[in-house]
Amino acid sequence: MAYPGYPPSGGYPAFPGYPPTGQESVYPPAGQYSYPPVPGGYPPAGGGSTYPAAPPAAGYAGTAGYPASGGYPGAPQAGGMPPYAGAPSGPGFGVPPAGPGFGGYPQPPAQSYAGGGPAQMPVGYPSGQTPSPVPGLPAAMVQCTQGTIQAAPNFDAGRDAEILRKAMKGFGTDEQAIINVVANRSNDQRQKIKAAFKTMYGKDLIKDLKSELSGNVEELILALFMPSTYYDAWSLRHAMKGVGTQERVLIEILCTRTNQEIREIVNCYKSEFGRDIEQDIRADTSGHFERLLISMCQGNRDENQTVDYQKAQEDAQRLYQAGEGKLGTDESCFNMVLASRSFPQLKATVEAYSRIANRDLLSSIDREFSGNVERGLKAILQCALNRPAFFAERLYYSMKGAGTDDSTLIRIIVTRSEIDLVQIKQMFSQMYQKTLATMIASDTSGDYRRLLLAIVGQ
Repeated sequence: MAYPGYPPSGGYPAFPGYPPTGQESVYPPAGQYSYPPVPGGYPPAGGGSTYPAAPPAAGYAGTAGYPASGGYPGAPQAGGMPPYAGAPSGPGFGVPPAGPGFGGYPQPPAQSYAGGGPAQMPVGYPSGQTPSPVPGLPAAMVQCTQGTIQAAPNFDAGRDAEILRKAMKGFGTDEQAIINVVANRSNDQRQKIKAAFKTMYGKDLIKDLKSELSGNVEELILALFMPSTYYDAWSLRHAMKGVGTQERVLIEILCTRTNQEIREIVNCYKSEFGRDIEQDIRADTSGHFERLLISMCQGNRDENQTVDYQKAQEDAQRLYQAGEGKLGTDESCFNMVLASRSFPQLKATVEAYSRIANRDLLSSIDREFSGNVERGLKAILQCALNRPAFFAERLYYSMKGAGTDDSTLIRIIVTRSEIDLVQIKQMFSQMYQKTLATMIASDTSGDYRRLLLAIVGQ
C-alpha cells in the first residue's frame, strides 16, 4: 500500500528553533522566536535560569558558548551513567561539562545545512507567513532538516527493477548491486520499483528479496521497501504482538511523530492489521503510561508556532505545584501539558520552569516518575528541545556495550534517512566524540554493515 507524498520532504513540522545553520537548536535565534526582552538582559539576574542569554541578532555564527556546553544541569543520565561531577546546586546553579546523556546536548555545529543562504523567517511568524511547499511546515523551515537519502535524479523504475532482477537471477546473489539501488533511492522511488518489478516480471519483489537474503540485511532491506507510514504501524504492531511489549518502540514512535503522521499511522494500523491501536495499547500497557500513549494516539498536539510566554509561565508553575512543590505527584497535570502543548511552547515552559524551581524539568521528571511513563515524558521534552540529539542517543545505546539492538538501529536509520539523519550524525559526533559511521562499522559486519554505511554516508 503506497502513501503518496509521505513522508514530507522537509521533515517534521514542529521545529521552529532551527538556526540559519540548518542545525536544530535548543534556543530560538534572536529576532525570530527569541524570548521577549527583559530589562537588564535575559534571563533576569539571579533568576536561577540554566540557559545563557539569547544570541545577538546576527545569528548563531560566532556566538561562542551558545548554548552553554553540556546542555542542561541536573538532567538525568541514561544507562546508569554517573551524575555530573561537581555540579553545584541551588539558585542560579551552573552548567555542567558537555557529555552524553539526556542532558548533555551540545551546541549544534554551525555548518552544512541544505539549501545555501540562511532562511529568513519573519518576526512574529506565523502571521504574515509565506506559503510553504511542504504542508504543515513553515516555508522558512523547509531546508532546515536534511536526510542522507535524496530522490535520485534521472530515476528509471524499470531500469532499477531490471538491475535487481539480474542481481537475484541464477546461482548466488549480487548483494552489492542491490545495495547500490536501495541505498540511493527515496522511499517513494522504491515503491515505484516494486510496482515496475511486478509489471515487468510478474513476480513480487519483496518475496524474491526474502528468498535471496537473510538475517539483519534482509530486515534492513525489507524495512527500506515498506512505505514510511506502514513501517511505523508495522513496528508498533510487532512491539505489542505476542508475549511481552516493547515499550521503548511505542515511545520512540508515538512520542516523536507529528499530528498528521500519527493520524496516518493510526489509520494504517486499522486498515492493514484490522485492529484498533488504542485497544491494543490498553491491552498491553497500564496506568499513567497507558494514558500518555492514548493521548499521543489522538494526534491533537497544538501546532501553533507562536509562543505564549504567559501560558508558559503558568504551565511551569502548574508543573512545579504538581511535582516538586507538593508531597506526591499529580501525574495527570504532566500528561496534560506535555501531551497538548506545541514543541516551541514546551521549550518556553522548560525555561520558565528552571527559573521557578531552580531545577531542570527533565531532572524533576526523573525525580517524580519512574519506568516507562518517565521515559515517555522525557522523550517528549527531549524532542521539543533537540530532536536529532534524542535519536542520536537512541542510536548510541543500541550499539553500546555487548551486543547490538539491531531492530532499533535499523528502525531509526530507516525512518530518519530522508528527514534529519544529517543532523543526527552531527549531534552523534558531538555527544560521543566518534562518528556514527565509525560505531556502526565496529558493531556490524558484511552486507549489513555495507548497506547501513551506504545509507548513513561517510
